[in-house]
Amino acid sequence: MSRINPKAIVRWTILFIGGVLMVTPLLYMFSTSLKTPGQIYDLRLIPSAPTLANYMEVLREGDFMRWFINSSIVAVVVTASNLFFDSLVGYTLAKFKFRGRRFVFIAILSTLMIPTEMLVIPWYLMSAQFGWLDTYWGIMFPGMTTAFGTFLMKQFFETVPDDFLEAARIDGMNEFTIWWKIAMPLVTPALSALAIFTFLGNWTAFFWPLIVTTSKELYTLPIGLTSFAVEQAIRWEMIMTGAALATIPTLVIFLVLQRFIVRGVMLAGLKG
Repeated sequence: MSRINPKAIVRWTILFIGGVLMVTPLLYMFSTSLKTPGQIYDLRLIPSAPTLANYMEVLREGDFMRWFINSSIVAVVVTASNLFFDSLVGYTLAKFKFRGRRFVFIAILSTLMIPTEMLVIPWYLMSAQFGWLDTYWGIMFPGMTTAFGTFLMKQFFETVPDDFLEAARIDGMNEFTIWWKIAMPLVTPALSALAIFTFLGNWTAFFWPLIVTTSKELYTLPIGLTSFAVEQAIRWEMIMTGAALATIPTLVIFLVLQRFIVRGVMLAGLKG
């Protein structure tokens, strides 16, 4: 009979307790969204009479669906932009030898040390000058390419064998085709991790969209939910329903693609 390791038991116990503490608020949110107003202060996780009426009422609100669509547009477009530009820049820095390459890479990484709050005023002045205030472009342009994405893709592209690229050049492929058809398929874990991080970051973004938007029709979901919570006052079941609807896409993405997140982050750390 194998001997039980006390340290392993302690670790698993701590992980279990931590997991319960983190999941319980989420479960309570979904539970409350299924309750009637009279059941709100019933702390049971499983409602005695669950109902989907709250979801129907929230979805009938035209504003909520508009906010949902706005967040989807912003998150998808910014994610696609990051995958294209960050991977292109990362490939260039990893596979091309040119004077000043190291300086360019350090300059890109140095932007990670600048707090977002310090960039808001330049972003706002730029948006005002070019007429981007209260537009989709105004919300999206600060995140169209990122230093983190460039760093992540560069680290992965450095592991792509140069022999593959040289063989493609001998076959007559141009550099863009080599990047697209040869190098990109070899860094799928990094692309997946970058896509997930970028999508979730833009889906939950609050600070910059709050500053750059003024019309209710252009609110993203986090901004709209804040407005919705104020309008609903103490109707906690409706507030929790709106929060649950906003959370569902992120949960689905994480549950389906979590292995790519873990693999991408682990490999990026090993390659750093």
